[in-house]
Amino acid sequence: MLSRVAPWLASRKDVPDPPGISVRTLDGDDTAALVLLAQRDPVSNVFILAHLRAAGTAAPTSGGAGVLGVFDDGVLAGACWAGANLVPVQLDPTLAGVVAAAANRSGRRYASAFGPATAVLALHAELVELGHRAHEVRPDQPLMTITEPPSVEPNPGLGRGNLADFDRILPACAAMFEEEVGYSPFLGGREFYSRRVEGLIRQGHSLVHLNEAREVVFKAELGAVTSEVTQIQGVWMNPVYRGQGLSAGYMASVVEQARKIAPVTSLYVNGFNTRARATYERVGFNQVGTFATVLF
Repeated sequence: MLSRVAPWLASRKDVPDPPGISVRTLDGDDTAALVLLAQRDPVSNVFILAHLRAAGTAAPTSGGAGVLGVFDDGVLAGACWAGANLVPVQLDPTLAGVVAAAANRSGRRYASAFGPATAVLALHAELVELGHRAHEVRPDQPLMTITEPPSVEPNPGLGRGNLADFDRILPACAAMFEEEVGYSPFLGGREFYSRRVEGLIRQGHSLVHLNEAREVVFKAELGAVTSEVTQIQGVWMNPVYRGQGLSAGYMASVVEQARKIAPVTSLYVNGFNTRARATYERVGFNQVGTFATVLF
């Protein structure tokens, strides 16, 4: 079905879609088709499946975020979440041009693009042609899963975050974010990021260990959750406790908590972070794919 997407297709706004190919923002009537598309790879597509589970619809959110659908003769052939971030869903790289053009026409500013590496890097190349500039590209991020009990003894100190400790958990989350992307999540205001962290705590998806002084020692979140897959995000160890061999036990405990929700636990990690990769492998994670992230 994708053969009509010709290699000469450019990503300019004035270039029409190829014959048979159309792009539009999905609405509620497209929900079932989007679910079927995403279910082809429930691990790679856990972000959009978690959104659909929570929202119940493919229609745009009240804040204007939505899903761009690519149709080939009326059949949904690929998609891309377009909100604060761009997240491709079963998007063949040959369709990146039409998606990038549609994303560019929206006038939105995107903080990042992340997901399967071939699709993300193709989107990035097309967006560059449209004038978007990234300040960092991470092309090799192993996507890892574990489907069995962890191979390491879990640390019993890890538990679910409590709203009573919000003022301790939030700074730890912000520190992790700044270490990961190089700027504060509070740029432009604290409200959005604070609501995100509070929501994860309320959902029971914030996992944390506080010491006797009520300082965060370790924390992680289940950032995307379906009945089939959870995706671990935001792994952070207090610098005071780094280098003591504690990470594997904490990660094993995260897996234990995640397995209470879904049978598959996933995460993706920067390829250059050899220590983290070694820890995850020790716990029992195996690579099943490759993600990429582009930070704009």
